[in-house]
Amino acid sequence: MDSENPQTYETQAESPPSRTNIVHKVRRNLSFKSKWAELNGAMGDLGTYIPIVLALTLAKDLNLGTTLIFTGLYNIVTGAIYGVPMPVQPMKSIAAAAISNGSGLDIPEIMAAGVCTGAILLVLGATGLMQMVYKWIPLSVVRGIQLSQGLAFAMSAVKYIRKVQDFSKSKSMGNRQWLGLDGVILALFCACFITVVNGAGQERHGNGSEFNVDEERNIRRKRMRKIMATIPSTFIVFVLGVVLAFIRRPKVVNDIKFGPSVMEVVKIPGHSWKEGFIKGTIPQLPLSILNSVIAVCKLSSDLFPEREFSATSVSVTVGLMNLVGCWFGAMPCCHGAGGLAGQYKFGGRSGGCVAILGAAKMILGLVLGTSLVTILHQFPVGILGVLLLFAGIELAMSCRDMNSKEESFLMLICAAVSLVGSSAALGFVCGMLVHVLLKLRTLCVP
Repeated sequence: MDSENPQTYETQAESPPSRTNIVHKVRRNLSFKSKWAELNGAMGDLGTYIPIVLALTLAKDLNLGTTLIFTGLYNIVTGAIYGVPMPVQPMKSIAAAAISNGSGLDIPEIMAAGVCTGAILLVLGATGLMQMVYKWIPLSVVRGIQLSQGLAFAMSAVKYIRKVQDFSKSKSMGNRQWLGLDGVILALFCACFITVVNGAGQERHGNGSEFNVDEERNIRRKRMRKIMATIPSTFIVFVLGVVLAFIRRPKVVNDIKFGPSVMEVVKIPGHSWKEGFIKGTIPQLPLSILNSVIAVCKLSSDLFPEREFSATSVSVTVGLMNLVGCWFGAMPCCHGAGGLAGQYKFGGRSGGCVAILGAAKMILGLVLGTSLVTILHQFPVGILGVLLLFAGIELAMSCRDMNSKEESFLMLICAAVSLVGSSAALGFVCGMLVHVLLKLRTLCVP
């Protein structure tokens, strides 16, 4: 009798209802670790999202309402699937090509580039080739890509803080005023506030070096840190930016029109497919493979070691997002290591973090539609720069696990070439070439 019970129990445990399992997994993935921390983390990706969306809307008449609805839906779905603050970001190379003068990329070409990139990533993921690439690329090369991307974000952030920006032309203008509702002093104050509240970020692995030298002082310090952790610094700074946007131009209220934008299928003629593929897909594809899939999987495993991340699934989700949304005029999207680092930096620990952001995007897209661009146009750019600065630094700091001189050498070569050449693909090729040369040297010179 005793021997039968365990067997019966095992049989029941091995085949639970699949629907119940899925519902349980979604609930677990979307559950908050800390309400205020998750809300704070949701703001960590806006430093890259808002400037690019605003630039495409002003320069190319991107349907902002449709983009908000689809990217909000992507946020909710990816949060439910992965259970971590997996970001949804614009495809930067496609956006940069579209914004640049004389590129010839309009909405049909932009959407064609997004569809082509998504289709290739879907094929790479579905066939398992992406997982092979993920295992084949050395960690030091991935760290080099992350370091270059993080430093690029940080340098752009400093430009946002110091210089007046014209997002419609993707150009920096004259120096920003020190005082004012979008002055340097305001940006510096926000940066100091976030630094005081968040510090340098949590260490991912404790080293057990804190001993009870002074028990009372340690208890007081832990209590203070706990209180500071409950302050949603980034959310407060973002709300401040929204309030200042209305103060800078009170008449912006008159420009708001309630209701969603008209959603329609984008017609893509034959020449648009050719232009979109050559000018958009080809420069975007290496960045998507390296930063949106490979680097995201590696950083996710570093930040959340208890969870498993497959390059196959990440590649497939990026592919499906663009194969669906781009046909309706939604901005081409991908995941990004910088966005993940930013959301983690500010407290995001679960899929609920991006689900909050996704719900907010969908509500804004349905209620305000494209008229939201009038508010975003008045949002203090210096504050966006502060958010982007911390996201970039957090991404760059993921490279601190390069312990040997050879690993650091390879990482820095890869990062330097990527930054100077403004191309992650060029940095990757140089990094892999140096990696092969080092291996050959090891074989020839024991």
